[in-house]
Amino acid sequence: MTGIDKLAERHIIEHESHLKRIDELLARGKKLAAEEAECDQLGMELKEIQDDREKLSEHIQELKKAPAEYWQKRSFEKAGPMGVWDAVAQRLEEVLESMGGKSKSE
Repeated sequence: MTGIDKLAERHIIEHESHLKRIDELLARGKKLAAEEAECDQLGMELKEIQDDREKLSEHIQELKKAPAEYWQKRSFEKAGPMGVWDAVAQRLEEVLESMGGKSKSE
């Protein structure tokens, strides 16, 4: 395995780890939504976030198929998907925090 292959694999693993965290937060949000009587707004927000999560998952699949030339040209220091993951995770945390005071089962 070349250095670029190792670098690509490390970044894909990192991206998958972030996706797992998003999945955990989504599961928590869905549980809160199920417990809340007035959960229409939360449900709509979670649906939008779930759609964003699916886009991220598709992106990871594309990265897995990318040739070594792609990774050689790519600058990992740029925001790229990490910026998107940060935004999605931040949004999820804000939604969950706003509901946190109302939930008794966390």
